[in-house]
Amino acid sequence: MQKEIKDFMLMWADNSMILGQRLGEWCGHGPVLEQDIALTNIALDLIGEARNLYQYLAENEGKQEDDYPMLRDVRAFKNVLLVEQPNGDWAETMMRQFMFDCWHYYFVEELTKSNEARLAAVAKKTLKEVSYHLDFSSEWILRLGDGTEVSHQKAQDALDKLIPFFDEMLKPVDYEQYSFDAGIGPDSDVVKMGATEKFHQVIEKSTLKVPEKYFHKYGGKTGAHSEHLGFIIADMQFMQRAYPSVTW
Repeated sequence: MQKEIKDFMLMWADNSMILGQRLGEWCGHGPVLEQDIALTNIALDLIGEARNLYQYLAENEGKQEDDYPMLRDVRAFKNVLLVEQPNGDWAETMMRQFMFDCWHYYFVEELTKSNEARLAAVAKKTLKEVSYHLDFSSEWILRLGDGTEVSHQKAQDALDKLIPFFDEMLKPVDYEQYSFDAGIGPDSDVVKMGATEKFHQVIEKSTLKVPEKYFHKYGGKTGAHSEHLGFIIADMQFMQRAYPSVTW
């Protein structure tokens, strides 16, 4: 498999795996039982999506599925910085989820057109799930932003904190452009247009305001991560590192 295609698939899979791990931290700690279960289900959807991609890579490289999430070091992960950020409070988690869902929905929608049949099939299955994810997170941003004075302030604080990470998802790196040129990856311009339009539509309706000035943060797609990813991976990989090749 061409390295650029592999890197593209890892970026796609790693985003979902790491965010799934983050959301899993909420299990048993949600504000009410219904939302606790909903968030856990979203985490399982994302991890299932990642598994489909790791399995495909393993088949092509003669490896095991677990080699990708469990045996790579931090700098080998290609996920964006947004998904590795701490959960914070409920408003922060929902803002992170909403930002990701805006990108994720249009990303997989475009990927349903991929000339790689296996990836198109994964995208078609994922699109049904992420459509619900986007509805869920959008509704929560509206509820928090246009709710009480306290909920509005918490949502605004979350937006101010996380907006620097939004653009990284929309700005393609070399392997993404290569994948698009090869007819495998999505058209980044289409993804960006759809994601930004949806993002601003919901933010405006929720009475929140995007800061006028902020510094964009990049690096995750090429392996330059925040300090948070190492802690996620340490927890995720402990059993495999402590007991190599362990099986259940």
